[in-house]
Amino acid sequence: MDPTEVDAKLGAARTRLILERPFLGALVLRLPLVAAPWCKSAGTDARRIFYKPEYIAALDARQAQFVLAQQALHCGLAHFARRGHRIKQRWDLACEYAVNMLLLEEGLEPPPGALVEQSFAGMSAEEIYPYVLHLEDEEPMDDHLAEGSESESEGQQPEGEGEVPRPPPLSAQEREALEAQWRQRLTSAAQQAALAGKLHGSLAELAGSVLQPRVPWRALLARFVSATARDDYSYSRPSNRRGGEAIFPSLRSPQIDMVVAVDSSGSIDDALLREFLGEVEAIKGQMRARVTLLLCDAALAPHGPWHVEPWEPLQTPPLVPRGGGTRFTPVFEWVERQDLRPELLIYFTDALGEFPAAAPDYPVVWLVKGKAAVPWGQRVQLN
Repeated sequence: MDPTEVDAKLGAARTRLILERPFLGALVLRLPLVAAPWCKSAGTDARRIFYKPEYIAALDARQAQFVLAQQALHCGLAHFARRGHRIKQRWDLACEYAVNMLLLEEGLEPPPGALVEQSFAGMSAEEIYPYVLHLEDEEPMDDHLAEGSESESEGQQPEGEGEVPRPPPLSAQEREALEAQWRQRLTSAAQQAALAGKLHGSLAELAGSVLQPRVPWRALLARFVSATARDDYSYSRPSNRRGGEAIFPSLRSPQIDMVVAVDSSGSIDDALLREFLGEVEAIKGQMRARVTLLLCDAALAPHGPWHVEPWEPLQTPPLVPRGGGTRFTPVFEWVERQDLRPELLIYFTDALGEFPAAAPDYPVVWLVKGKAAVPWGQRVQLN
């Protein structure tokens, strides 16, 4: 197939995506197509789609649509900016699995050899990453060019091959700017497709989750804790209400009393629990917080609660219970029985359980793993 025929195939594939799947088509339109003999199949640097002409020539029309949509979704999901500390080869695999499963569910036909694993359906690249840690010798099919290779990320720039050179890795400033740009493009594409009535299924859920305001949960948690620890006068009711209903001004200290409740129903694994408690420990030390720790599935865990003073380390209680249903009510009933009014209650959960009918008269922050909503309180997405 000569170059004009390859161009015609790609042009037709792009047109079909625009007409049949406008969400994907709108993303593809943002990326110029560049023939690159050095490319092993197709790839993107978040600005362009590079492709090997011989590879495209061997695909049929539907497979060409898959390849274009694959590269566009890598950009729309900002995979180029989300790797963090992860190993690049394994991150690239996780990204490819995540995108391929989305496109399969959308009904697109993958090219031969595409990475497919049904157990990864509905999972993000971050969620897939731990499951590919053993795949040290496997390589992604497409070229993830925004970060270059591991050697390039250390400062060794690749040499161009043929007329089109390999793109250099993105700088930190370029990644940040492109991430914001692709977020705007994703918003526009989702709105256009929704108006046309052609945004549904996994892509609709994906667009909704990606477009939610995303602030790092650690920063939000620190902000809430900081707001309760001020050196000024407070006119709030005493934390122990047995002293009567009178309210007197008092000077607040930087130390706060905080209740931390952890969903121990089995949906929260030990690794995530340790990570959460580590973050609470760091904030506790900074803000001089006295922590009361409660574990709860359908009922409060035995041997609790655990009280930790500001100068004591916060550690995971031994023999953390697992299993059972999920009820949040026992935690708030316990606080009420103790006649307490904590300055902040933080609940770490997937939010799939029985909530109290009414909100308490003290601030509650829900750190939620998953997509479930909460009826009251401040919800912070835990990602």
